[in-house]
Amino acid sequence: MRTTLTLEDDLSRGLKERARASGKSFKEVVNETIRRGLSVGDRPPEDDEPFRVQARACGFRSGVDPLKLNQLYDEMELEDARRKIDLSVYEP
Repeated sequence: MRTTLTLEDDLSRGLKERARASGKSFKEVVNETIRRGLSVGDRPPEDDEPFRVQARACGFRSGVDPLKLNQLYDEMELEDARRKIDLSVYEP
């Protein structure tokens, strides 16, 4: 089937580069690429490895004592309670 297709510049460049590197015609590369895209659908290709996050220890900022985090939380809670009490005193 013959049809006219308008490609964006980056896609056209990529397809032409792929055709040049493989020694295939532009038409063959376009058809293979579309066929591959349609066969995959919405699921990722099975040959790709799953993305994995590499965790690393970052520690705390300088001046933060991890042994006193509960104390910090208590102080913040106390400060919040004081603020609520101060606001309730001034409410009519």
